[in-house]
Amino acid sequence: MSQRNPDLDIVVPVYNEEARLGATLRALTAHTATLPLSVAITVVDNGSVDRTAEVVDEVAERRPDNTVLRLIGCARQGKGAAVRRGLLASTARWRGFCDADLSTPPQVLTDVIGHLERGAPVVIGSRRAPGASYAVPQPLVRRLGSSTFRMLTRPLVGDVADTQCGFKFFSGEAAEQVFRRVTANGFAFDVEVLAVANRLGLPVVEVPVRWTDQAGSSFHVWTHGKRVVSEVVAVRAALARMS
Repeated sequence: MSQRNPDLDIVVPVYNEEARLGATLRALTAHTATLPLSVAITVVDNGSVDRTAEVVDEVAERRPDNTVLRLIGCARQGKGAAVRRGLLASTARWRGFCDADLSTPPQVLTDVIGHLERGAPVVIGSRRAPGASYAVPQPLVRRLGSSTFRMLTRPLVGDVADTQCGFKFFSGEAAEQVFRRVTANGFAFDVEVLAVANRLGLPVVEVPVRWTDQAGSSFHVWTHGKRVVSEVVAVRAALARMS
């Protein structure tokens, strides 16, 4: 396969994820092996000081023939910066990202690719689309926080039911249009991605997922609530400046 121009590029942003990354990459490559596509999995290292690089090398040794694994760095901190780095460095026909904990099963890629093949510019995993479910129910506090967050962000993203599922894919053209405008690096990153897509008139398809809430999340409603609100306000201001 061509390493420079794969059909699909899956970006995985990481920071000290050696404990979870191996299982995630093995699950991804097991599924990409079933796809009739050339695939790149691009791990974007956000300054890890653990064995992240070694884990990527170990999995790469056993990759399927249609899949290339590569590791690139990102000096700027934050998930948003790492995802932007990976997507804008790609030349793939379709590009997207998933979280290192792989809370969304990789089998969802099959549905995502189907929508992209039919011309959808933005296809995202959704825990609130018809047919979606939770393998383990979220705690009440987190559900309440999510409901409040949706009310706060809906004026920006339109009818998108789930902004925060870390499984979003784009046509190459849409990726270029969106990520050259996105500036957020923190919790509001996913919101800005969808808000920019909404402002550009790019329709968003939500694909139902069976979500598994993973331990080790860095987000805590009470600790980060004020910061989230301030980041959403910043996204609103950035949209107002967008040409």
